[in-house]
Amino acid sequence: VTADVISGMLTTARRALERFHDVTTDDDGALTFAHGGVLCVVQGTELEEGLPVLNLTCVVAWDLPESDDPEHDVPRRVGLGVGEGLFGTPRAVRGERGWDVTLRYAFPAAGLDEGPMGTLLMLVVSSASSMRAELVES
Repeated sequence: VTADVISGMLTTARRALERFHDVTTDDDGALTFAHGGVLCVVQGTELEEGLPVLNLTCVVAWDLPESDDPEHDVPRRVGLGVGEGLFGTPRAVRGERGWDVTLRYAFPAAGLDEGPMGTLLMLVVSSASSMRAELVES
């Protein structure tokens, strides 16, 4: 039953997102799309028995330069809420060529209709886009 619930949640998410974006369904059922330069993926999983969730991961920026200037220090800016939104957890990770920044949000989505699902997903994606604009423009 859980696989059917997760599949249904992903179908609803795809329909909601297709109102705004070109969405690709990957072989594993994950949905991928881009919004304002932010690459996003929606995956479904069962967090624990009886708790199916959707996980939205947004790749906000990558290879951002390191800086000794606190005003341009990526982890500090992310920690202080650059592009602050109500939904999602931002993270800065040191990559081979600089800082990579992601925004993740997991939520129980069983029973959400297309309208509310789209609103919730777009709130997270909009936060990621705001974060990207502030990090990349500076």
